[in-house]
Amino acid sequence: MGAARGPTLRAQWLGQQLRERREAARLNLKDAAEYLQRDASTVSRFESGVYPIRRGDLTALLDFYRIHDLREREEMFRLSEEVWKTGWWEGYARDVDPQFVEVPWLEARAERVCSYNALVVPGLLQTRAYAETVIRTAAGGQASEEQISRWLELRMTRQQVLDGDSPTKVIAVIEEWVLRRPIGGTDVMREQLLRLAELGKRATIEVRVLPTSVGPHAGHSGSFILFEMPEPYPDVAYVETLAGSLYVETPRTEPFAQAYDRLQAVSLGPKESARMVLAIAEEIG
Repeated sequence: MGAARGPTLRAQWLGQQLRERREAARLNLKDAAEYLQRDASTVSRFESGVYPIRRGDLTALLDFYRIHDLREREEMFRLSEEVWKTGWWEGYARDVDPQFVEVPWLEARAERVCSYNALVVPGLLQTRAYAETVIRTAAGGQASEEQISRWLELRMTRQQVLDGDSPTKVIAVIEEWVLRRPIGGTDVMREQLLRLAELGKRATIEVRVLPTSVGPHAGHSGSFILFEMPEPYPDVAYVETLAGSLYVETPRTEPFAQAYDRLQAVSLGPKESARMVLAIAEEIG
């Protein structure tokens, strides 16, 4: 869990845009390095995201690459500022997969978070008791109480994006069997189902149940999250595996977007979903 972190997504995005603009200007790394009076290896690290670029160097490169459009420059400066910013989630970097720390940042910046959930209720919508049961089970007895407490604290703190003056919009497509899987006992499951129904009443949250009666569908490759991001960020698809986190960026997010559209099309609407959630809560209560 304490593995060293590589470049952040936002640093990689900025580096990629710098590389694209350098190549469009038909310049090589040596040209850019000589202009900045730096080594070519330093410019290469800017472009790979290993070294976050400072505003002064960024301004110089944009001038050198003949990027004069004010909107384009402002987007680059804004992304550069994000590279240097740290958030509350950075305090958990030693507690989780180093790549996972990008998720809270994406949740905080996304215009919409679209999740397909085949195994458990999405983390942003979990109750504390449900989340603790899931975390303990996943740990398999290999984590200390202190570590479990830190993971649980991180998961619950992430939910702050659902509140405030500008909450993140969330759409969750949840398999019916997720609602029927006994996690944590009757009381825990009933509380979780009632929480889902309550959250689904918010204008910014849409809960959709995918009935088991649907049969084969577009989600059989497994759970995923699609983060729809504002400019200048690309959309990002996120898949969690036992081997680590996988992030896929635009344009490779298109298969995820298409699959999500098909999943929404065969799932129940928000009102029908709420009725099913409450009906299952009654069945187990």
